[in-house]
Amino acid sequence: MKKLVLGLVCVLALGSLTVFAQTANHSNAKTTVKVSTETKDIVDTAVSAGMFNTLVAAVKAAGLVDTLKGNGPFTVFAPTDEAFAKLPGGTIENLLKPENKELLTKILTYHVVAGKVTAADVVKLKSAKTVQGQTVKVKAKGGKVMIDKSNVVKTDIMTSNGVIHVIDTVLMPK
Repeated sequence: MKKLVLGLVCVLALGSLTVFAQTANHSNAKTTVKVSTETKDIVDTAVSAGMFNTLVAAVKAAGLVDTLKGNGPFTVFAPTDEAFAKLPGGTIENLLKPENKELLTKILTYHVVAGKVTAADVVKLKSAKTVQGQTVKVKAKGGKVMIDKSNVVKTDIMTSNGVIHVIDTVLMPK
């Protein structure tokens, strides 16, 4: 936790996290992350956080654990368990079935951008190409940052192989 606070202080010192700080302050979502950053990879950080259980289960079902534990760097727009709960009833269970692995992989890789894209970088973008191949829209306005139709509620959770930004809605590719 101390490293997370120190990391955020460093970003704030650079003066580039204002929009994201306002976003987190205006969000109703609880986004406490209880992990030490930069020593764990993306998967281990998500597991330790305790608020990405559905995402971790989906990553396992899609066979993407080794990829997200790889060298990267990756930027993950990570939906919380609450974000997954917004999906229509039965959607998650259906996606986790082996016969839906291809669709699940398509959805999950739509949440990943190659490279390490920090909050300071995101606010300068209008779009970003995902690992899945399609582009997500990025909108920073009025103290809020959105990725497609999802609000960014926490930024710059640094990991050994990239960065996680927490979002409140599951992104769906076209």
